[in-house]
Amino acid sequence: MENELTQKMDIIMVGIQPWDVEIGSNFKNMAIELSLQYRVLYVNKPIDRISTVIHRNDIKTKNRLKSIRKNEGVLEEVRRNLFVFNPQVVLESINWIPPGKLYTFLNKRNNRKLANQIRSICKKLEFKNLLLINDNDFNNGLYLKEFLQVDIAIYYLRDFLLSQPYFFKHGVTSEPLILKKYDIVLTNSSYLKNYANRFNSQAFYIGQGCEVDEFVKEPAVYPSDIKDIQKPVIGYCGALLSLRLDIDLLISIALERPNWNLVLVGPEDADFKKSRLHQLPNVFFMGSKEPFILPAYIHYFDVCINPQVINQMTIGNYPRKIDEYLAAGKPVVATDTEAMEEFADITYLCRDLSGYLSAIELALATSKNPGCIEKRIQVAKTHTWRNSIMKLYSAVNRISNKKYEPAGGN
Repeated sequence: MENELTQKMDIIMVGIQPWDVEIGSNFKNMAIELSLQYRVLYVNKPIDRISTVIHRNDIKTKNRLKSIRKNEGVLEEVRRNLFVFNPQVVLESINWIPPGKLYTFLNKRNNRKLANQIRSICKKLEFKNLLLINDNDFNNGLYLKEFLQVDIAIYYLRDFLLSQPYFFKHGVTSEPLILKKYDIVLTNSSYLKNYANRFNSQAFYIGQGCEVDEFVKEPAVYPSDIKDIQKPVIGYCGALLSLRLDIDLLISIALERPNWNLVLVGPEDADFKKSRLHQLPNVFFMGSKEPFILPAYIHYFDVCINPQVINQMTIGNYPRKIDEYLAAGKPVVATDTEAMEEFADITYLCRDLSGYLSAIELALATSKNPGCIEKRIQVAKTHTWRNSIMKLYSAVNRISNKKYEPAGGN
């Protein structure tokens, strides 16, 4: 790993998660870490025409339209060296168009509109030696490398979006193309690295980070809605989505162990809202919480779980919450996926109900063991954004050094 880039660069970051996203974001964490050494332009995902109507009451839509119509909030330096940009353009909504020449023409036009906006801001900021980092946007970012004429382009692959019908429609063609044309592909799991290597030999696993210090310290006071729930508490913290989590498994755990209380912290999708879990007396839904208070809930858990379903979306997905659980010193029981192999020595991995029941029993036995708690925290401390970004520097330097190597050099 390397502490800096061998060639000083200004960094443009584009992707599918805007700065004002309501949940935690890998890409935002990366931007903050990169801005400690380099100037960073974080480009919010531009609004498309349909969203101006369908999502007109969403705060993100309102922010984009203020930028376009009132020239407000166009460019903000949110911290030293880190600029957030709201593109002053409405892109055409083209995902409904079938693959073919018309879609390609309109997508190129959308890309060119976005590139023109970015180029204008880069000129204003006097950005030079451009490093483009694209977070999973294989549509709006497909032609940015050419249109922006960047020195090096990185595609950051952190989710297998092709598992979702909306993204699959055009992504099945676009993602392989962007993987091939970008100089580097960075991934947060070995599964995604292996997938990327099918299209690009310069694919690297860089892991990801966790705000460890925010989770280590136990709170002086627990939130009022959890402090009276009887122990033991088996908890999950994160979005409650049936695409990722096994509702039937949770129901079975609650039924098989009525003396355990299951506490679920996070927003629910429609499947969770209508599930039988809401009728069980030992299952508690806490709802969505602000990020700053989440560590207090995790510290109240005796055992933390990640009961994933195994599908194309989850099998290679780096489970950020595992680092958060470990940073709080909590024993972790999770579904055995390829991405979880990195945590095999410090967590309990399961494949079915009986495995979960046995593993939670074992986890409860070690939940208060000082040695086990410290070991978990130390593992979490190795998963920092600094370490992840140093791996990014190494990958860029590997390409950069070849690119700038003098002709005939050794």
